[in-house]
Amino acid sequence: MKTLYIVRHAKSSWEYSGIEDIDRPLKKRGIKDAHLMSNFLAKTVDKPDVFISSSANRALHTAVIFCENLSYPHANLQIKRQLYSFSDGYLVKTVNALDDAFNSAIIFSHDHGINTFVNKFGNTPIAHVTTCGIVGIQFKEKHWKNIRKGKTFMVEFPKNHK
Repeated sequence: MKTLYIVRHAKSSWEYSGIEDIDRPLKKRGIKDAHLMSNFLAKTVDKPDVFISSSANRALHTAVIFCENLSYPHANLQIKRQLYSFSDGYLVKTVNALDDAFNSAIIFSHDHGINTFVNKFGNTPIAHVTTCGIVGIQFKEKHWKNIRKGKTFMVEFPKNHK
């Protein structure tokens, strides 16, 4: 069995003009929500075997906070530029390429790709994964490259923890 946690980056800031989208930082609310949700996850599940993040500043900062609160070594955080995509294609490729030695993984990515992925591979329809939302899906397959429809066992959003 394989377990996947998908996390949408926390709330980002639009207040800085002249910076590229990939460089947008988290808002204070985003930082608070990332701590809230990562502390919830740390109390609820076993630490995932591998952490992977989009290279976008907002996703990476979210991932670093989760690493901190789940006691995952920052040096082991994998950063994938291709996850800075708004389709689920690179998310699917990233999951399919995971080493089968990992039984669980957590991936930090972006809005549209996440929404498409969790509805395609999970069994619970989700209208919209909010910022810093966590969706957990379990797959019966032994190999990441073979994942098909899994069982959605976690849908958690910051508003439910405040």
